[in-house]
Amino acid sequence: MTVGRFLAGIAALLEAPDGRVLLLRRAHHRDYAPGAWECITGRLEQGEGFEDALRREVREETGLAAEPVALLGTAHFHRGPADADHELVGVTYLCRVPAAVPPRLSPEHDAARWVDAEGAQALLTAEDPATRWMRRVVARWQGHAPAGTLELG
Repeated sequence: MTVGRFLAGIAALLEAPDGRVLLLRRAHHRDYAPGAWECITGRLEQGEGFEDALRREVREETGLAAEPVALLGTAHFHRGPADADHELVGVTYLCRVPAAVPPRLSPEHDAARWVDAEGAQALLTAEDPATRWMRRVVARWQGHAPAGTLELG
């Protein structure tokens, strides 16, 4: 087995007081999963903790402030080729925001929607690994998935 480096990442599913969550569509120029609907995702920077990275990524990608309230699971996957240099381990959080306001999108995304569980399922119909993972995140949010990790793929 080749020893590589693990990248660490976060995912943040933002929930508004009305019970809707924010889904973002990855811009079509993105190198991984272009056009896929997702929650906020990002990598930790050197020396950064998971929750610090979560708050930073939420601000960078949406301009919103969010507070983590629960862990939804963990993820282990390869972002690209299945080799040691592309391996990522992530933590998925449920976060609360004060209101379902329109986000200020970063160049990483080209659309955003606040949706309920039914609306999320309507957007998450593709069969790529990123979308399958996002369906599991939504199911965990709704309490339908068993405990354990949220594997991508």
